[in-house]
Formats: sequence, C-alpha cells, structure tokens
Amino acid sequence: MHFDLLIRNGTIVTSEFASRGDVGILDGKIAAIGNLHTSEAQETIIADHLMVMPGLIDTQVHFREPGLEHKEDLESGTRSAIFGGVTGILEMPNTNPNTVSATTLTDKLIRARGKAWCNFGFFVGATTDNIGELGFLERLPGTPGIKIFMGSSTGSLLVAEDENLRNVLRAVRKRCPIHAEDETRNRDRKSLISEHPHVREHPFLRDAESARLATERILRISKETGKPVHILHVSTGDEPPLIAQAKNLGLNTTAEVTPQHLYFSAPDCYDRLGTLAQMNPPIRSAEHQEILWRALAEGVFDVFGSDHAPHTLEEKAQPYPKSPSGMPGVQTMLSVLMTFVSQGRLTATKVVEMACEKPAELYGIRGKGRIEVGFDADITLVDPKRTQVFERSMVQSKCGWSPYEGESLTGWVEHVILGGNIVVSSNELLGKPSGQMMRFDH
Repeated sequence: MHFDLLIRNGTIVTSEFASRGDVGILDGKIAAIGNLHTSEAQETIIADHLMVMPGLIDTQVHFREPGLEHKEDLESGTRSAIFGGVTGILEMPNTNPNTVSATTLTDKLIRARGKAWCNFGFFVGATTDNIGELGFLERLPGTPGIKIFMGSSTGSLLVAEDENLRNVLRAVRKRCPIHAEDETRNRDRKSLISEHPHVREHPFLRDAESARLATERILRISKETGKPVHILHVSTGDEPPLIAQAKNLGLNTTAEVTPQHLYFSAPDCYDRLGTLAQMNPPIRSAEHQEILWRALAEGVFDVFGSDHAPHTLEEKAQPYPKSPSGMPGVQTMLSVLMTFVSQGRLTATKVVEMACEKPAELYGIRGKGRIEVGFDADITLVDPKRTQVFERSMVQSKCGWSPYEGESLTGWVEHVILGGNIVVSSNELLGKPSGQMMRFDH
C-alpha cells in the first residue's frame, strides 16, 4: 500500500495498551495500523524512540478573542496549543462580548478560519437572559454546548441562583461544563481580607467550602432535572466524594482536574510565584492535592483540561486582590502530564484516556481522539525520555510567561500531525494555520 505519510515503529498508545507498530495515513485519515514495513509513503517519520498518541483535546481554554487580544488571540492561543501537542481546543465564552448568541458564536468561527493552528469549537455561555434560546444554541455548528459559571465571572455570564440553574439545565440536552464556586460565599468572604493583603490569602478567601457548596448544589439540581453536568477544575479534597457519589447514583456526572492543581501546592507556590500562581478556583494546600491524586487513581476524574487563562505580566503585577486570576497552560499540559508519567504517578495510557479519548467522547467530537482506522490523522509524537527546563523564551502564548518557567519537565513533543500533515517538527511550525471547526454529534 502507498501512504501519504507513514509513522514507522513508534509506541502506539491508546487507553487500553501501548505497543510497537506503524501508522499509515492517507487523505488526512488513519488508513492502517500494524506492521506496515512493506508499505511505501511520500513521507516517513522514524518513531523508534517516540510515543504515538492521538492529538490532545483541551476542553477548557480561554483565548481572549474578541475584546482582550492584548493577552491572547486565536492565532497565538492555537499556536501555543499545537506546540504542546494539542490538536483540538474547546474555548470558553467569557470574551468581550461574551459568546451568548448565534451572532457572537458565528463571529468567533469566522475569526478562527485561516488563523487557527489547531482544530476548534466554542462554548456558548448561559445567562439569565438567554435561557429560552439555549436549546437552539447548543445545537449550532461549531459549539460543543453550553457553559455555566456559578461563580467567578462577570456580568450576564454569572448564573448563581438555584432557580436559574434549574431552568438552564431544563433548557438543554447536552452535558454542561460548570465552574462550581459559590458566588454568595465568595462575596461574603471578601470582607475577611487582611490589611496588607498577600496572594497567599487567595485559597482562604475563595475557600474549599465555596467549591464544595457549589458542587453539591449543581449535583443536586442535576439529579432533579436528570441532566448531566461536567465539573471543571476540581480543586478541593471535599468534592471528589460528592462526584463519586453522583456517579454511583447514575447521574452521568463527569469531572476535570488540571495539571496545575496536581503540580503546585500552597503556600509554596504563592511564595515562589506570587500572583502568577493565582487562579480560580485557587491552588490549595498539599492536603487537598493529595486527595486529588487519590481521586485520580480511583477514576473519579474523566478529563485533564488546562484552563489556559492568560493575563499580561503587567496585569499580574498589580497588588492582590487587584491582580487577575488565571495562568497559561495549554502548551505545557502534555509535558507536565508526561513528567508525572516519568515519576511513576501516572501512565501514558491514562494520559491518552483523559486528554484524548474521553474529551472526544464527552462532547461527541466526530473522528477525533483515537488512533483507529478511519479516524482523522491528528497525531502527537512525544519523546517520553527527553528532559528539558521550560524557559520563558519557549512560551508561545501572547502573555509571554508561564508558571512552569525554570521547571525541569520530562516528555516533550517531537512532531504534531494535523489532518495528515506535519505541522510541528522539532519545535518548528510548518505550513500555514490549517485548524478546522470540529463537528459535534447532536
């Protein structure tokens, strides 16, 4: 057989196994897998020392366009993604204007055309005003569905009251991702700030109880309405038991954990990184982190997401609490996860399950997330043994910094293939932006 591209003798990783083999690509699709040594190809990658994974799908990024392009835009955000082996992103609606209508969704889809280095989809945000349209909006091309902010957002994107949350869930059919922090509690606790505030107060002011309360509330409403929810960036030791219980009750609940909540812990990260470690929900103590690791081992979490949320160094330099919450992460997600693999805390098959296969499954993304014949040839080749210190000069995000600067990470992207074409090779971008709108099952 003659292929357009042949990946020879790599370790093919799926959620079930890792084994040596070849992958043949034809017309942008995976055409054959196995021993293809007698086959020929226009182009060949010798992958002896590499792991061959599906391209990652990051289901939570904030790329800031439109309205906040000084921090990030769709070109720089997707470039960060593709450099990190992420071939598909789902972007959040808290841009300016918010993505809350067919018009604002279409605007993003048009902006991404010819500019995106990876494939894309855009969430529509629920508000108290668009509840009546959500059933229509969630089925539009280019969106995986409706995002709900219970806390930590501004203006109309905040849906904080139980009755409104109930109405939003009743209005939709697809799984809703949830930012679960309790807005009332967060507001009340603002008065507890010290006279000379330091960012290490952040996990005290937005405390674990705020996250627990919100998660408990949304799971109760999920049960009442019979609609599945996806709890984003779980940060406390109090939430995994609630999520596990909801799963046992058959509520079809799913949950995400971020690499940074598993990598950094308080107070050390705030002492070292200051406001660069500030995000919502906060990075918490080692006690909370330990329970997140245990929950991960027990299968409580379904996906890894980066919650890539860049701000400029100038914005971050403002004194706490004026400093904004959020950090970049899409470029480093895979290397951080592979570092956990090198430490024996995670397996490569688990990375593929939670960063490739499950994201595609949860949101019904067609043809993505697997190395299987007939699937799109979006593939990431990783050197699992290469160790390198992540430097500021390597940052692709427009914000120009990373909380992982100076960290020694093991497991780096060597090649990225998108739609059958090599788009990254040895840290070089090849060709032009060729990311496409992802297709979602409705």
